[in-house]
Amino acid sequence: MTPVSSSKELSDPQYYFNRELSWLKFNDRVLHEAIDPRTPFLERLKFIAIYSSNLDEFFMVRVSGLMDQVSEGVQSQTIDGLTPGEAIQAVRKHVKPQLRQQHSLFQEELRPQLKDHDIFLLNYDQFNDAQKDYLQHYFESQIFPVLTPLSVDPAHPFPRLSNLSLNLAAAVTDPETEIQKFARIKVPNNLPRFIGLPEELSKVGGADPVWIGTTLEEIIANNLNYLFPGMEISGRYLFRITRNADFTIREDDADDLLVAIEEEISKRRLDGFVCRLEVEESMPEELRQGLMQELNVNQADIYELQGVLNLKDLFFFLSMPLPHLKDAPWKAVVPPRLKDVERGEKSIFNAIRGADILLHHPYESFASSVQLFIAHAAHDPHVLTIKITLYRTSGDSPIVQSLIAAAENGKQVVALVELKARFDEQNNIIWARKLEDAGVHVVYGVVGLKTHTKTTLVVRREGDRIRRYVHIGTGNYNPKTSKLYTDLGLLSCREALGADLTDLFNFLTGYSRQTNYRKLLVAPLTLRQGMVKLIEREIQHVVAGKEGRIIAKMNSLVDQNMIQALYRASQVGVEIDLIIRGICCLRPGVAGISDRIRVISIIGRYLEHARIFYFANDGDEEFYAGSADWMPRNLDRRVEAVTPVLEPAAIQELKDILDIMLTDNRQAWELGEDGNFTQRSPGEDGDVRNTHDLLMERAAKRDRGGTIDNIS
Repeated sequence: MTPVSSSKELSDPQYYFNRELSWLKFNDRVLHEAIDPRTPFLERLKFIAIYSSNLDEFFMVRVSGLMDQVSEGVQSQTIDGLTPGEAIQAVRKHVKPQLRQQHSLFQEELRPQLKDHDIFLLNYDQFNDAQKDYLQHYFESQIFPVLTPLSVDPAHPFPRLSNLSLNLAAAVTDPETEIQKFARIKVPNNLPRFIGLPEELSKVGGADPVWIGTTLEEIIANNLNYLFPGMEISGRYLFRITRNADFTIREDDADDLLVAIEEEISKRRLDGFVCRLEVEESMPEELRQGLMQELNVNQADIYELQGVLNLKDLFFFLSMPLPHLKDAPWKAVVPPRLKDVERGEKSIFNAIRGADILLHHPYESFASSVQLFIAHAAHDPHVLTIKITLYRTSGDSPIVQSLIAAAENGKQVVALVELKARFDEQNNIIWARKLEDAGVHVVYGVVGLKTHTKTTLVVRREGDRIRRYVHIGTGNYNPKTSKLYTDLGLLSCREALGADLTDLFNFLTGYSRQTNYRKLLVAPLTLRQGMVKLIEREIQHVVAGKEGRIIAKMNSLVDQNMIQALYRASQVGVEIDLIIRGICCLRPGVAGISDRIRVISIIGRYLEHARIFYFANDGDEEFYAGSADWMPRNLDRRVEAVTPVLEPAAIQELKDILDIMLTDNRQAWELGEDGNFTQRSPGEDGDVRNTHDLLMERAAKRDRGGTIDNIS
C-alpha cells in the first residue's frame, strides 16, 4: 500500500490546476460543441452564443477580480502557485486564440453555410436597390430617432459607455476645416439585433428563403450620413466594452439591504472599470489608441475580432422554423407516481406519504412535480404554512404566483429571496416587493452568507397531527432553466427531514444558532466536516482490508481541503470517479497521489447541474444530493443543504444515472494528468452512449410503462 503523504506535501502547487484556466477549458468544451459537425446546425450557433455569454460573465467577475488584485499589489499565490498577475497573463494567452477560432468558425464556416439552409445574413452591399431602399426607410423610421451620436472634442468629453454595449466609432472629417473628429454611436440594445426583410422583398433567385436580413449595426453604419450631414465619413469601426460587474455590499452597514443592492446595480452598468475592449480588427491604430486612453485600457486587454461582434446574439437563429436543424424536441414526462395527481385523481400529499419521490429534470416535468406541489399547498385547506428559498426564478414564475395565492388564502407564507444572486439581483428585488405587497413574509437571508439552498417546507394539519412535507433540490425554482439544466429534487414527508428544514428556516429567518441536524448536511455548519467524514470512512474501510469507492458529481471542485481528502483516499486505495462539469482543480492520475482518481466532464444538450455523492460504505451504500459544489464559497460562505437519499427506488435511480454518465462515450471528456481533456468516442462496436439521449429514452420508456433495464 502506498504511504500517505503529509498534508504539507499534498499542498504542493504541482498537484493542482488553476481555477481560471480550468474554467476556460470548460468553455472550450462548450465551443467544441459548435465545432463538432455531429451537432445539429442551428445548435452549433447556439453553442457559439453560449460560449460568448459565458465569457462575458467570466470577464465581468473573474478577470476583473484578478485585475483588482493586481492593482492593489496582491502577490499571494493560489493553490496552483500562480499570482494574480501570472493568472491574468495565462488567461489572455488562452482566450485570444480561442476567440479567433470562434469568430473564424462563424465567419468562414457557419455563416456561409446558413445560405445552404435558405438563411441569408448579408452585408449591406449584397442587397439590391429595392432592398436597400427598404432598409433605408426602416432606418429613418425605426432606428434614426433612437440614435444619439456623441462627438469627442474639448467641448464634448468622452461619453460614459455602458457595460457590454456595442458601439460604432466613426471617423468624421469637416470638409471646410479638414479637421477629423471621432464620434461614438451606441448600437441600441432595445432594438432587434437582426433585421429581416419583408416577404415581398425576400426573393433569392426567385425562391422564398426562410429568412433574409442583416445586423442592426450594418444598417446604422451604412446610413451615417443621416447622423453627420455635410461631413465626410472616412471610416466606421465596431467596438464593445466589458466592465467589472462584481460588487460587495457591506451588509452590516446597510440600513436597508434591498435599497443598498439597488444602488449598486445602477453603478454596475456605468461605473465599473473596463476589463476588456473588443475591437474590429480593421480599426486604425490611432483610433484604437484613443479608445485605450479614454477607457484606461492596456494593450493586453484589447481583443481584435473579425466579423460580427457580440456573438451571444446568435441565439436568434434558433427561432428559425427548421426543426431538422435543431435537437429533436423533448417533452418532459410526468413522474410516474404523480400521474394520478396531475389528473386530479389523487392528492399530492397522499402520493408523497406513500414513499419519497425522486425527481429528475428536465426528463421529468418540473411543472407536474415541483410547481404542482407548491400550487396544491397554496390551495389545500389543510396546509397551514409554506416556507421556501428563492435564489433565482423567472420573470413569470408560477411558483411566485402560487405563493401569492397561498398568502391570499390565509396561509402563513415565508419566502427567503436571495437579493445577492449575481446578475439576478434586479429580478429578485421585483419579486420580493411583489410578494411583500401580497402579504408574504419576505426575508433576505443571513448577513454575510448567500442562501443558495433549494428547499421548500409545507406544514399541513392531518387529523389530530401536524405533518411536514419537504422539497429539497439541486436546482433553482425556475421553470425556464428546468428545461435546460439537469437537476434532482426529493419530495418527502420523513419526520427527520421536516424537522431539519424547520430548524434551517428558523436559522434563516431568526436568530437561531442551530448547529446540529438530524439528516441534512448544511453549509456552513455541518456540510464540510460531514463530507470529509464520509471520505475518511472510505479510507478506514480500505485500511481495514475492505473495498472503498466514491463517486461525486458536481459543477465544480475547487476546495483544497476536499481535494486533499480525495488524494488521501486515493493513496490508500479508494477508487474514485468524479463527474465535474466545469472547474476541476484536482489533478488526476498522479502516481502515488491521485492514480485512483478519474475525472470526466459531460457537455451536451443540457447543462449538467445536479450534485450527487455516493459512498460505498462497505456495502451499506449511501447517496446524497443537494445544492452544493465542493468550493470554498459553497462550503463556507453560502447556506446549502444536502440530503441523504433513503428510498430504495430512488437509490436505484441514482445508481443508474451515475452508471450512464460514467459509461458515456459521446458527451464525456476525460481529464488527463496534464490538464487537457480528451473526448471519448464510441468503440469498435459503434455503440453510442450519449447521457442525455439515454436519459430521455429512459424517461419516455418508463412513461409508456415499459421496462428500462436494457437502456442503462
